[in-house]
Amino acid sequence: MLARAVHRSARLHASYSGVSHHVRSKAVPGAGSYVRCLTVRRPFHGASNLRQQAASSSKQPEFLENFKKAVEFPPATCDFETFISQASAGQEVVLHGYLGARSDISKKLSFVRLIDPTMKYNIQIASFARNDAFQELRNLRPNSPVVVKGKVQPKKAKNEEMQKLDPWEIALENIQLLNDFPSDIWMAPDMVHPPKHRHLQLRSSSELREALHFRARVRNVCREELEQSKPPFVEIETPLLFKSTPEGAREFLVPTRKRGLAYALPQSPQQYKQILMASGIPRYYQLARCFRDEDLRADRQPEFTQIDLEMSFATGEDVMRVVEGIIRRLWSKLMDTEAPSESFRRLSYEDAMSRYGSDKPDTRYGMEIHRIENLLPVDLVNKITPLQNPIVEIFKIEGNENDPAATSKFITKFLDSPAGAPFNENPEGGPGIFVYDAKRPLCGLQPFGFQAAEYVEQLLDPDHGDLLVIQARENAPLSGGSTPLGDLRRALHSAAVETGFKPAPTGFDFLWIVDFPLFSPSSDSEPGQGGAAGISSTHHPFTAPKSAADVDLLLTDPTKVVADHYDLVVNGVELGGGSRRIHDAAVQEFVLRDVLQMPPERLQDFSHLLDALRAGCPPHAGLALGFDRLVAVMLGKESVRDVIAFPKIGKLGEDPMVKAPGEVSKEALETYHLGLLDEK
Repeated sequence: MLARAVHRSARLHASYSGVSHHVRSKAVPGAGSYVRCLTVRRPFHGASNLRQQAASSSKQPEFLENFKKAVEFPPATCDFETFISQASAGQEVVLHGYLGARSDISKKLSFVRLIDPTMKYNIQIASFARNDAFQELRNLRPNSPVVVKGKVQPKKAKNEEMQKLDPWEIALENIQLLNDFPSDIWMAPDMVHPPKHRHLQLRSSSELREALHFRARVRNVCREELEQSKPPFVEIETPLLFKSTPEGAREFLVPTRKRGLAYALPQSPQQYKQILMASGIPRYYQLARCFRDEDLRADRQPEFTQIDLEMSFATGEDVMRVVEGIIRRLWSKLMDTEAPSESFRRLSYEDAMSRYGSDKPDTRYGMEIHRIENLLPVDLVNKITPLQNPIVEIFKIEGNENDPAATSKFITKFLDSPAGAPFNENPEGGPGIFVYDAKRPLCGLQPFGFQAAEYVEQLLDPDHGDLLVIQARENAPLSGGSTPLGDLRRALHSAAVETGFKPAPTGFDFLWIVDFPLFSPSSDSEPGQGGAAGISSTHHPFTAPKSAADVDLLLTDPTKVVADHYDLVVNGVELGGGSRRIHDAAVQEFVLRDVLQMPPERLQDFSHLLDALRAGCPPHAGLALGFDRLVAVMLGKESVRDVIAFPKIGKLGEDPMVKAPGEVSKEALETYHLGLLDEK
């Protein structure tokens, strides 16, 4: 027999806890509703007060009495999915779940939906006044976890179709409360909870919960593909407490009690997996936790997960084939559309940057970029840029209604918006905007002059109402991840979709970006590898040159060396990147010491890797897929926060629920031999 649940308020009363409560309503920005928060006015004084009060009374504190009743509860006889498919009239069942909203039909009859622990299914519970459970149910609040015991009976439905979909209900015989859901927390299907109440966000949003379930299935499919390959990959965990090494991103340091010594959280398992290749492990993989002290973006978190893999006696071609196999299996098992059966399309870094202005372009919506500076009148170039001898580029956005007025309205609104304002402030010059209008002289391209206007028409084939955008940039080799016009291309298309000016692109475009420069000019905004050469590794300093000719360029002009690096891009999102590695210790040391010109003390930080490579390490290559980004792309989410259980937010990467990062106490600072610098 189930223990009878006694309904009591979840509040701790001042009479035994020393805690005073105040309930206040707080508006949630943009939510259109209110969340009521429990505010503790005085601190809880601990168990000693409770023990003293319990000793002077014959009764235990009420919350302990309630907890005692919930400590022991019977197991469920089946899960909800089994119940729905196999239930029969007269069957006795015990089920676990959460109470839904109750409907009191009369003084003697109530109905409530019982929601299963996964919140995917629910079953109707009928309670009649013929037993004590009837009043107990009426005392319980929605969302409370309970154990229900009852007898299966046919449900009376409004029509035959509803009867088939939901044929059974449970006549309640007993109900046991496992934890009361308090009255000071409001829950409703349309309620928006703030990030500090992440547990309520997850509980109230089926979309968030389904994303986490989908994430787990993606993980399992990836494991299947890697472990069923020939030869199979072996999952190996690498340490999270690493050492500080200049790979290219900012690290998180973990101080120790030994003065002056600290660990660093790994930016990736890169060095450990290369050491595994030197250790006779032919194929490694790991769902690795990685940490980078970077500014937050929609596709970035300070801690994230990646599918990390490495293969010995392998080239980049081998790695790309393995990754394409992972993608095909994921799409065939979990998506409505298939990934391409043939090898994914490839585009060089130079082509991607010159044609789309980005090293991770979304090519589905066209808007290709073309160079036109040689044909433009000097006075037009001088109007759009202060640069001397610049590169000038152009792209076209097709008007959606062949209406120049609608196009003019769209572009004016964009440039006046916060999203468009930065493009007008570009020190290399703002964009030149032209609406193609067949009713105007030279179709609105008078500033181009007759010859240039004719060439642009042949190049872009504009139609009535199309938008033409030109932009100047410095006449220098392409570097970085995007160009000014590439950024404008992406921002304009995003605004066009948001405002309905253009339809959103559909499908998945899988693309390998290859032939990156091995080195790029050092940037003040990125830590790089700390060398004195004025250049840094574009990705990390372990990437190999692509060809024998590129190896020769290491001695003569490192800036022209092409890397054997490859990024997988889908719909404008970089899902992952990899490369063939430098497997020779002497070459690796030469790159670090002579090409990047690292100081001796920084070079010493890589001694462990050089020792491993020196021990006859075979050629090897690998890749890391951003797991959070992968799941977000598959689900069509704009941000990886929507597929992470407890994401970081804000400029500092805070977890608002647990309030991390937190201030370090004076005692902890002393323990770890740390001090705070004066802000001045």
